[in-house]
Amino acid sequence: MAHVAIMAQNLIKYYGSFQALRGIHLEVRTGEIFGFLGPNGSGKTTTIRCLLDLIHPTSGAVRVLNLDPRTDPVAVRARVGYLPGDLRLDENMTAQGALRYFSSLRGGRVDWSYVQQLARRLDLDLKQPIKNFSKGNKQKVGVIQALMHRPELLLLDEPTSGLDPLVQHEVLHLVAEARDAGATVFFSSHNLAEVEVVAGRVAIIRQGEIVEVSATKTLLERAIRRVRVHFLAPQEGNLEALERIPGVRVLDRDNGENILLQVEGDMDGLIKALAAYPVRALETERPSLEEIFLSYYESNAAGHAA
Repeated sequence: MAHVAIMAQNLIKYYGSFQALRGIHLEVRTGEIFGFLGPNGSGKTTTIRCLLDLIHPTSGAVRVLNLDPRTDPVAVRARVGYLPGDLRLDENMTAQGALRYFSSLRGGRVDWSYVQQLARRLDLDLKQPIKNFSKGNKQKVGVIQALMHRPELLLLDEPTSGLDPLVQHEVLHLVAEARDAGATVFFSSHNLAEVEVVAGRVAIIRQGEIVEVSATKTLLERAIRRVRVHFLAPQEGNLEALERIPGVRVLDRDNGENILLQVEGDMDGLIKALAAYPVRALETERPSLEEIFLSYYESNAAGHAA
């Protein structure tokens, strides 16, 4: 357990008759950035709240930093930086006042110069009343309060929600820096582009079930590619060999001068087969993590419905 920051086993949660979590199994290693992916309503926020004992799971076991949040909730929260997805702040306070308050809850052990540094990096005016803030500026306050005590574990629920692209980029830098300083990061998101940039591993949750846990790199390498082949001369009617390659499907022929293929798995079979054709150029395109996720989620949803 020394190298596991988060462990959940057979985590089940009911809200009345509705089952929000259906036997979640998770293991997040110490020092990694772990992405938790799923659309709204899939169970991401419920899982995070169970990890902090903000809500009680119906059944199952949870360990956070080798502690049981059911029996040691204060000890767990003292070592965790948490950004909720539904952040609520006292609108009558200034940002500085709110952050001073959060600091007092942590025993006043926060380095205020670090808070000021975070505010500068996120372009946040600490003297402004929160009631004057946009959604994005309120989110910045939430990011700072999660990071400011340099916690061992960050639990971030949609951390870049409402932020403009430049600030999103800076938040991802801060997350990576926290990891480099020794923290473990667990963050939920439906922004797949940001997960692709920073997360070493990802879990995909669908309707309260984990349907995939994989290294981000492995997920990308296993993805379906699109390949466009440009021939020196039209090949219409002479493409049967390509169509017989396992994992290859013809999407568009374009009069035989160009052909668009979908390739699942490695490219070895296709490359060998193309040696028999007069190829002028070859273009490959790897889908983004977002396209992979949507394809995976839709295919699994279809299988679940069946």
